[in-house]
Amino acid sequence: MNSISFRSVVIVLISTLILSCSKTKKDPLSNDGFVDIFNGKNWDGWYLKLRNGDVEMAKKVYVIEDEMVHVFKDMPDSLNLDTGENGTHGLFYTNKKYSKYILRFEYKWGNKITNNFKRWQYDAGCYYHVYDDKIWPKGIEYQVRYNHIENKNYTGDFVTGGTSLNWYTAKDSTTFLLPKHGGIDVGQKPEKILECLSNVEYNALNDKWNKCEVIVMGDKYTIHKLNGTIVNMGTDLSHSEGIIGFQSETAEIYYRNIRIKEFDEVIPMKEFIK
Repeated sequence: MNSISFRSVVIVLISTLILSCSKTKKDPLSNDGFVDIFNGKNWDGWYLKLRNGDVEMAKKVYVIEDEMVHVFKDMPDSLNLDTGENGTHGLFYTNKKYSKYILRFEYKWGNKITNNFKRWQYDAGCYYHVYDDKIWPKGIEYQVRYNHIENKNYTGDFVTGGTSLNWYTAKDSTTFLLPKHGGIDVGQKPEKILECLSNVEYNALNDKWNKCEVIVMGDKYTIHKLNGTIVNMGTDLSHSEGIIGFQSETAEIYYRNIRIKEFDEVIPMKEFIK
């Protein structure tokens, strides 16, 4: 092999290595690298599950239209309202498990109400790190909820069913507070609803979309964002991976633009909470 040919081979090898590294070490703050995990056309990569196990009813609870999932579209208004019957509680789940990633999705509320509405009002959510897909699952929930009676938003709460994590709040408070704003680590919180920062911009019953984001790095930490603002955070998660699911619970809701960006390595938390 002459010197020119050898030099060409070296250049090709270096270029390949650089390209490979660039694919592995994605810029965590860039919008590049996200892929759709819901294709907006069919349920490829997902499965549906209701509490009552009715497969045909699940197809009416979760309807795909205009590249969205329309929950309760083909169900009557006020279904089983405050009767204690809640067979249409359920989720549509990914087939694949995920561990280190940024998950983004959008939601908006519809008009129909159902199930135990009096207690939980407009209630749905996104579960992740799910290791048992029963209804309700064992995993971490990014709560999606609006209390129209108190005009208070709870989107971003943790519901740690079957899991635990370390949580941050101000002394003698029940609401999340970032450490840089004085929040202190109050230790492991198993089987709890951990209330998010609520005084942030949100859309309730105005037919407008909310942008949600879950940043989770295995069992190291998780961050909940709503419309660009950090509203909750936890560290030292008890579980490091699992499937992802989106809820049908007490109200008509639309989900769209479900996208994910996976990472091979843990990205330091400081990259996201500057």
